Amino acid sequence: MSTKPRIIVILGPTATGKSDLAVTIAKKHNGEVISADSRQVYKHLDIGTGKITKKEMQRVPHHMLDVVSPTKIYSVFDWQKSAEKCITDILNRGKLPIICGGTGFYIQSIVDGIVLPEVPPNAKLREKLDGKTPVELVAILQTYDRHILETIDTKNPARLVRAIEIAEHLGSVPPLQKKSSQYNILQIGLTLSKEGLSEKIHTRLLRRLKAGMVREAEKLHERGLSWKRMLSLGLEYRYLALFLTGNISRSEFIQTLSKEIEQYAKRQITWFKRDTRIQWFKPTDITEIEICVSGFLDSRPISEYK
Repeated sequence: MSTKPRIIVILGPTATGKSDLAVTIAKKHNGEVISADSRQVYKHLDIGTGKITKKEMQRVPHHMLDVVSPTKIYSVFDWQKSAEKCITDILNRGKLPIICGGTGFYIQSIVDGIVLPEVPPNAKLREKLDGKTPVELVAILQTYDRHILETIDTKNPARLVRAIEIAEHLGSVPPLQKKSSQYNILQIGLTLSKEGLSEKIHTRLLRRLKAGMVREAEKLHERGLSWKRMLSLGLEYRYLALFLTGNISRSEFIQTLSKEIEQYAKRQITWFKRDTRIQWFKPTDITEIEICVSGFLDSRPISEYK
């Protein structure tokens, strides 16, 4: 029987209801939530990222939201280091850490105890890479290691630039190193049918537009966030920048962004499906999920509560 401290991970593609489930579990089991979302770490990126609101938190403490200015680069190394501090603090207060999000590498860094290289930003290299398309960045990264492309979002310029930066600093892309995880972890994945997920994504996009997503982007730019940086943040903010600079129409913005989010969800699913330790459920399987969580916290073998 493992004596390692227990933590729960709620993961899955975008728009599957992860945040709501995390709050439900936290309220029932004296937990606190740690966000594992690579864009929700940024301040003021609220509506576009679907960041949970204070009301939706239902007084459950949330961590790793609004950590840094969107003008800064925040790496998986930064997130892992801060997330581990959060986990330790939550455990020391006798509460249950619940990691919730859809950024696969963030989650894997904790689940598998990945050892990440501490590489400082390279201003000259970033200036040299500035303005290059994802396709061009992928071509550069391939000169170091083709296999790294299997573990990175090849449409995210910021991620690609960071990978090139690490490779340039170390002379090559380092192999993934893992250490034994210091936690006993239950991973719960939420999934929907292809049609159901597509409908959820489109409906949520329209709801965000109604809530003021375009105005949020305008305010970000007024506060000093460049269009170039907004483009590099990807997905919603990339297309908001294109729309607000007159490069695409409103209808093109909605249609193209909806398809891009669907493609992103597919990449998330592909990433998570590689991990056979994940217990998959539909968002409506609340009873089954609770049985799974209770069994895990009571130290019963998975075979008894699946």
